[in-house]
Amino acid sequence: MRRVAITGGCGFIGSALCRHLVGAGHDVINIDKLTYAGNPESLREIAGSERYRFAKLDICDGEGVGALLQRFQPDQIIHLAAESHVDRSIAGAGEFIETNIVGTYSLLQAARFYWEKLPAERRDAFRFLHVSTDEVYGSLGETGLFSEATAYDPSSPYSASKAASDHLVTAWTRTYGFPGLISNCSNNYGPYHFPEKLIPLVILNALHGKPLPVYGKGENIRDWLFVEDHARALDLIVSKGRIGEKYNVGGRNERRNIDVVRSICGLLDRLHPAVRPHDQLITYVTDRPGHDQRYAIDATKLEGELGWRAQESFDTGIEKTVRWYLDNEWWWRPLRDKVYAGERLGLLKQAG
Repeated sequence: MRRVAITGGCGFIGSALCRHLVGAGHDVINIDKLTYAGNPESLREIAGSERYRFAKLDICDGEGVGALLQRFQPDQIIHLAAESHVDRSIAGAGEFIETNIVGTYSLLQAARFYWEKLPAERRDAFRFLHVSTDEVYGSLGETGLFSEATAYDPSSPYSASKAASDHLVTAWTRTYGFPGLISNCSNNYGPYHFPEKLIPLVILNALHGKPLPVYGKGENIRDWLFVEDHARALDLIVSKGRIGEKYNVGGRNERRNIDVVRSICGLLDRLHPAVRPHDQLITYVTDRPGHDQRYAIDATKLEGELGWRAQESFDTGIEKTVRWYLDNEWWWRPLRDKVYAGERLGLLKQAG
């Protein structure tokens, strides 16, 4: 049994990780300031567990985080708290700089001071895992894969802020001997995904008979990773990964955006038929500024060194995801009605 502090545990990936770790018998404290994308309802199934605790706290509050670490005494910290939607970063980068860069710095300092005061045996066993994205690597051409040695080349304010936070973790590890690790993942999907992202947006728009927006011609390619496979990978990396190392996490499921949308339409035609085929709702819209063409992860290091494998193919994972949204209106309906109704984000505004 481990004691694990998770930042951003009310978000999409963070909530999946909380559910996974509590289900495996570990003690978890979830540190989350509850922005628009943080939803405690995603943790309903473990909310009553004696192994789960929640602390409403901003990671930029270094003093508050430090006090919490002293009380909870974690063996590991897994850092997921971040502003993460590219479109929102285009419209307003300030929150991304504050949370992703300044917040990571504040958390690193609090974690380092906590770690330095631990007894020798616990200090040697302590780990800090920083969860990042493949978007820090920029865009690939038609061939090739991102490896852990790929040079950083971020294109958006979001990916630039995550690149900066990665560099902070690396620097703290090299300068202070801090036991940090970094993971960089491909696009996640699955249950409890906030509906501003492509897959849940398309599912819910289709259910409501609304246009299904596809950027440009839909030719952009992403490597899709089922969120529960990612949670297993993070548990493995923080437990068995080597200090100072990076591990890429990918599902080996490359798909063009238009093919993802058509897959969802085909599933809905079968599982929730409408008057006309759902793909007739597809609408091509002006592309996102700085839109990377292709992402693809080489997860060989994680697979070979730590023995991880993605259990879901895209076909099995996307059907599970569509079925979950059909069966769980209680979760997404309040978000669509009160938080985000599906409007276009990330449009550039003219200065002046």
